Amino acid sequence: MSHHRASRADLSRYVAGMLKGSERYLARLITLVESESETVPGIMRIIFPSLGRAVKIGITGPPGAGKSTIVERLTREARDRKRGVGIVCVDPTSPFTGGAILGDRIRMDRHYLDEGVYIRSMATRGRLGGIADATSNVSKLLDAYGKELIFIETVGVGQTETDILSIADLTVVVLVPEAGDSVQAMKAGLLEIADIFVINKADRPGADNLANELMAALHSREDRGGLERPVLTAQAANDVGMAELYMTIEKQLEAMRNSGVFEQRRVEQRRNEFVRIVETMVRSSLLRSVDEDAALRDFVGRVEQGTAEPYTAAGELLENGSLIKALRGDG
Repeated sequence: MSHHRASRADLSRYVAGMLKGSERYLARLITLVESESETVPGIMRIIFPSLGRAVKIGITGPPGAGKSTIVERLTREARDRKRGVGIVCVDPTSPFTGGAILGDRIRMDRHYLDEGVYIRSMATRGRLGGIADATSNVSKLLDAYGKELIFIETVGVGQTETDILSIADLTVVVLVPEAGDSVQAMKAGLLEIADIFVINKADRPGADNLANELMAALHSREDRGGLERPVLTAQAANDVGMAELYMTIEKQLEAMRNSGVFEQRRVEQRRNEFVRIVETMVRSSLLRSVDEDAALRDFVGRVEQGTAEPYTAAGELLENGSLIKALRGDG
């Protein structure tokens, strides 16, 4: 049986095994979810009652900011407090950075032997949806498996930073002093998504300037349910500021819960995920129907020939019910 196909009985067995604490079955389910096999809806349906306990922490920022080291140190802080940790590292697959990104993983080695920590590297594989769907589903599996804290580390390049918002309960943006220029370019986007800023490698020149710039920029924006967004400095490689960062994450989560921001974010995430799933289903159903439904084929044909204007044709299609009929298979 290939990894990508699993019967309903297999799925029930895998999930039951995972819920009892089997790491082998967890790994199998993650492989199915990552490959976006047709079993995903079935898996998600079975684990749904077991979801909602884990807190998901996004760690993002430009390449080379030291995110892996920070995740490793935060994991140690969490394990010192006996908390189960899941780590999902999202790599944009690139022939150029593959080596460097894998080099970062070596630092996680001490956690590979710790049963309380589960680490999974994922590739975005140039997926249009970025990291959102597969990463969200892998996080759900780790949640059902019983991990209390899930760190989602993204090698922040463009799309992935905003994607993290669709998954994480709290997002830490990691910057380094010499990233000043990229901060200018990314400032708007990063300011939108960060709940906590960390200026790592703060022994390098420019750290204080960057901290002041960020605080000034944050000061000029009143949002986020009136919550303050801390700016910390750290040297993760020397273990400076890591316990403080862990405590700040705990405090920020508490403030977010008390202000209602935490639940509001989860509500938005559930809604956006639902809309994304509907879009995906309608899209694939539509593409299938174009081949099978005569009325739909006629519309598409006229658009293809250039005799119908696309917006007008789409509007007509929705108004006259052809689309709904075709999607239902009535056509």
